[in-house]
Amino acid sequence: MNVFALRLIRASLVAGPLFLTASCATSLPQDAASVLARASQAMGASQLVTLRYVAEGTGYTFGQAYKAGSAWPKITLHSVTRSIDYGSGTMRDEVVLSRAEPLGGGGYPLSGQQRSEGFVSGDIAWNMAGGNATPASRAVGDRVHQLWITPHGAIRVAMRDIATVRQGEGGASVVSFEMAGRFTASATVGADGLVSRVDSVFPDPVLGDTAVVTTYDDYRDITGGIKFPMRIRQTMGGYPVLDLTVKEVQVNPPLAMPVPEAARNPAERVTSEKVAEGVWFIAGGSHNSVAIELQDQIVLVETPLNDARTQAVIQHVKGLAPGKPIRTVINSHQHFDHSGGVRAAVAEGATIVTHADNAAYFERVFAQANRIRPDAMVRAGKKPTFVLVGDKLVIGDAARPIELHRTDGGPHSESLLMVYLPKEKLLIEADSFTPPPQNTPPPAVPNANNVNLVENIERLKLAVDRILPLHGRVVPVAELYAATRRTARR
Repeated sequence: MNVFALRLIRASLVAGPLFLTASCATSLPQDAASVLARASQAMGASQLVTLRYVAEGTGYTFGQAYKAGSAWPKITLHSVTRSIDYGSGTMRDEVVLSRAEPLGGGGYPLSGQQRSEGFVSGDIAWNMAGGNATPASRAVGDRVHQLWITPHGAIRVAMRDIATVRQGEGGASVVSFEMAGRFTASATVGADGLVSRVDSVFPDPVLGDTAVVTTYDDYRDITGGIKFPMRIRQTMGGYPVLDLTVKEVQVNPPLAMPVPEAARNPAERVTSEKVAEGVWFIAGGSHNSVAIELQDQIVLVETPLNDARTQAVIQHVKGLAPGKPIRTVINSHQHFDHSGGVRAAVAEGATIVTHADNAAYFERVFAQANRIRPDAMVRAGKKPTFVLVGDKLVIGDAARPIELHRTDGGPHSESLLMVYLPKEKLLIEADSFTPPPQNTPPPAVPNANNVNLVENIERLKLAVDRILPLHGRVVPVAELYAATRRTARR
């Protein structure tokens, strides 16, 4: 194919999102251009603008391992419907899943199925539930990455970039490209012109630069010369995350995926409620934190999600007790939604208090490179320091002791900590009990995490008046007992 014909193919793809066009004007090296032109023709990329496919199979919940450093927990994917508009850079995932193993996190019910709906459009991500949109800023990087490492997406990005090519195995060509600030990737293009594999690296708030391997097999002719793989597998951070069998593919269906107004301003909202003298419940988003004032510092319980959320929380907390630094941060457990802001806390100069079982894992992953999108810790040039908790540790000062206890025997995380303020009779916990809306009747079968929390409160003989959950609202301990159909011991 001559260069003029290649430019015609590229022109038909340039209608994509503006954030991909920064290097469009630069000609591709001819060898890479030839490989991409062949792949585009073989897969029908120039004819594909929108796509919808339906699949089923097995998934694994990234970042939610029961034990730090072990494989992600397995889930059953009853249905995955992915809709993509390559022209606008928009993707929608509709997922129906259930747990395939009892241990580990993910926010899924311990039994039964759960439905979820997640979107990304350009640099905006959001979730839909009950007709309401909720910003999902932590998901932007992963969803952008997942959209553009699809076989046809990878071709489009590579044709807009200054791609390079090297010889692969078995006559394949490996084309390398990047989306600046989002990911780097190498797509393996076989002698048949089909993308069989994409090796990519994207920045995760916990792991830093994270290796991903996605393989595409069993291509079928769909329509009009467009081919699509019917088997998709992926590993992330060294462990499997996906094994899908595609059941149905629609080419260029009409798609309407407008960005809702509620998602257009992803700025973090932070609120605070004074629950006791010198103790504030920090809310305003999907994850909460708690600020505890000591004589010479603030102790912050939980730095969730990512830099953006944690930095907003830190700035808010500084205004609650002016002049007192945040020197200590308590991490409830290693799950990525609860530890995604630890790097920002390190950048602030805080010491991280976490369970001893997390230490080797955190030390290893925080030492990984973070070059694609350097975070606050990298920019500050700081190294983490840890204080480790076994079954119990008391910190704080004489005026306000702070007890940390391991939550024993629960299904969520092996290294889950709860924080108890004995003078105020306040219990801070993550994921063991998320209070439902007010006046919700108790479930017919009590949640095992809720039951486990009650058992730990009673085992430790904690006198609890109120629970400060790291998801949801502040509630009297009676609500926990009502949810478990038990009577509080006094």
